[in-house]
Order: sequence, then C-alpha cells, then structure tokens
Amino acid sequence: MLSGILFQLFYGLLGSWTAYLISILYLEYRTRREERDKADFRNHVIQWFEVLDGLLGRHWRNAGLAFNCTFLLFGSVIQLIGCASNIYYVNDRLDKRTWTYIFGACCATTVFIPSFHNYRVWSFLGLVMTTYTAWYIAVASLAHGQVEGVTHSGPTRIVLYFTGATNILYTFGGHAVTVEIMHAMWRPQKFKSIYLLATVYVLTLTLPSAAAAYWAFGDALLTHSNALALLPRTAFRDAAVVLMLIHQFITFGFACTPLYFVWEKLIGLHDCRSLCKRAAARLPVVVPIWFLAIIFPFFGPINSAVGSLLVSFTVYIIPALAHMVTFRSPQSRENAVERPPRFAGGWTGAYVINSFVVAWVLVVGFGFGGWASITNFVQQVNTFGLFAKCYQCPPHLAPPPPAAFLTPPPSMPPAMAFNATGGAPGLFSPVPAPAPAPSPMMSFFLRHHHHRHHGRHGL
Repeated sequence: MLSGILFQLFYGLLGSWTAYLISILYLEYRTRREERDKADFRNHVIQWFEVLDGLLGRHWRNAGLAFNCTFLLFGSVIQLIGCASNIYYVNDRLDKRTWTYIFGACCATTVFIPSFHNYRVWSFLGLVMTTYTAWYIAVASLAHGQVEGVTHSGPTRIVLYFTGATNILYTFGGHAVTVEIMHAMWRPQKFKSIYLLATVYVLTLTLPSAAAAYWAFGDALLTHSNALALLPRTAFRDAAVVLMLIHQFITFGFACTPLYFVWEKLIGLHDCRSLCKRAAARLPVVVPIWFLAIIFPFFGPINSAVGSLLVSFTVYIIPALAHMVTFRSPQSRENAVERPPRFAGGWTGAYVINSFVVAWVLVVGFGFGGWASITNFVQQVNTFGLFAKCYQCPPHLAPPPPAAFLTPPPSMPPAMAFNATGGAPGLFSPVPAPAPAPSPMMSFFLRHHHHRHHGRHGL
C-alpha cells in the first residue's frame, strides 16, 4: 500500500516534469520556425519527431519517430483489447476475439476525425466517465466492507513488484501525444500548468478508489481482473463498465490520430483538404493494430512491456536528454523562449533533475521493469498461446447430471423424454458473473497493487 501510494505520487511528479520539458521544446521549435522561416502551421500539425528534427537533427528525429510510433501503435492495440474485454463482461455470448473483430471495425471510424480540435467534447466526456467509475469503486468498496478473512500480502516476488512499478510508470507516461494536443490549443503556453492540474485531479480519482478496494478485498484482487469483478453486479456497476468501454474507444482515437498524421505526411496527403481522401488513406494504419490485438490479447502484460521498453524512452529519457542538449550552450540558454522556473533551481536545477530522470528511468523503468515485463509476457504466451480465443475468460460451469434416468411411459414419445430431462448447457446451473477487464486509466493503481496483468502481477 505504501509503495503504491509513493510510486503514484513520484511518477505523477516525474511525468508532469517531462511533459513540461516537451512543451518547452515545442514552443522553442515553433518560435524559431515562425520567426526565422516564417513558417505557417495553420494546415500542418506539428509532431514530436519534427520538434526533435528542427532542434537536434535527423538522428534524434529518427529515434523519436521510432519510439513514439511504436508506443502509439501498441497503445492503440491496448485500447482495442480493452474494448473487447470490457464488452465481453457485459455480453459473453461472443468470445473476446470475436468482439475484437467487431470493435476493430468500430474503432476504424476514427479515420474520419480530422484532428485533436475535434476531440474537445469527447475529452470532457471521457473525464466524466472516469470520474464516475473511480468514485463508484471507492464508495461501493467502502459500503461492501472487508470480506471475511481478508489478507494484504502484496507482491510475493521481486518480479511482481517491478511489474507493478512499471505499470505506474506507463500510466503517468501517457503524454506521447503532448505536441499534437498543444498544437490543437489556442494558447499552448498554458499546457504545462494544465497538465499539472490534470495530474493532481487524476490522483484524487485513483488513490481513494484503489485504497478502498484494496482495503475491502485484499489479495482477492490478485485472482480477479479488476476490482469491479468483486463488487455485486448492479446497474451502477454495469454503468461503470460501459462508461469505461466508451472511454477506451475515445482513447483509441487519441492514440491513433498521431499515427494518422505520420502516415499522411509520409504519403503526401497531410495538407489535403478532402476529408474522404484522408480517411481512405488512413485505413491501412488501423489494419496492423487490429491484427496485433488479435495475436496478443494480453492486456496487462502488453501494458507493462510497453511501459518499460517504449514509454521509458519516449516520454522520459528522450525529452530529458533533448532538453539538456538543446540548451547546452550559453547562447541557447540566453535566447530561450522560456527559462526553467526558479523553484526548480534555474538551468542548473533543470540539468540535475533531467540527469536524475534519465538515470532512474533507465535503471528502474527500462532495466528492472523491462526484465519483469518481458518475463511475464513470455509466461502469458507460453500459457495461452498466440491468437487466444478468449484470454482469461471465466469458465462456464457444466450442468449437473440428472439424479436418475427417467424411463418414459409408453404413452410418452422418446423425444419428449429427452426434452424433459435434457436442456441447453448451463440451463440448470447459474453461470458466474465474469469480471470486467482493467481500464487503462482508472484502475492502474489497482493493477499496480494487484497487477494489471489479469491477476498475476501487482505491487
């Protein structure tokens, strides 16, 4: 419990700092281009790899492009898997793989959303949805009370500890689309302060809900996908599951839209005014995401692997190093659009903080976290195999055998005797209510304590 709370606070602060660095580098790049080259960005969306290219050169651009696109690709895969998992726990007549086919087609409709300007209302709705779910978990857990014989042993192996820590690193490292969102703002200078306030708000959602659920159910969460699985099935709980489903659909669009921009720039259609042409050109981006979600339906293990191998570089190490290299000369620091705040120690303090970020994330996030996440991912593949039809679906109980064989009377046809004693599987025995899949935003603290890895890892 203590480690989970501290890691959330620590990585929340660390994520806010690197988001601040990205915003500073974006403003620096845009100001230089507009003042020096008289660039016009009214019909062009600036992206992170272009910022690195303009400030540091093509090698930095290539590294940023590779890490960022791979992260966003698997981030979209994660949301698609989450959609299929959540809807399965509302309607299990179809298996998760079939739901993945269906939601892959649904998520493909995001190709018609031009830019992040069009996500303003959706973003607000997503905030309302996650707020409802988080406070439902907190209130319902406290009202339910502690289960009989509850235990709180936490992780039993070091690999589980770092798996949970890596999931929190991933949770607060979701600002891979920072540049695109800033570009959609009318006053991008305010992004850094807004992001910090948003992080504080997220902590007010995750800490109470996670602590309450862990207090109520303890180690039972280790064998359940999500805290919602342990709460009684009511209309309020089903509403929370459905709202998370919609939220994940919106998040798919957030993660995939930057990939659309990259693809449009690659084929030369980014400045095209025709929405239909752009939408048609974007479709090839959805196909590999769809395919990967079917191959690797391991929601939790992919989260951890993406966090340690991709997020660690994309939103922590590369921005910190880029900030230090960009402002390494006295002239660049003198002409900087925005200088580091005094409370952070000015330029010297910024360099110290950046060095700490690089060292910590490289050793703890990429090193230990990478080892833990890859170990877990391999275990999942060996256990369930690729193209799993219904990953970690709860078993359906078979109906109990009849107490005695009923011999039909002479007047009863044999077919009627069969219909009298037999029935559809599961007709006479209730099927247990399955557990909802974890949501990438609201249950990350629970996943941290009780592994986002569907009951295998946690802090």
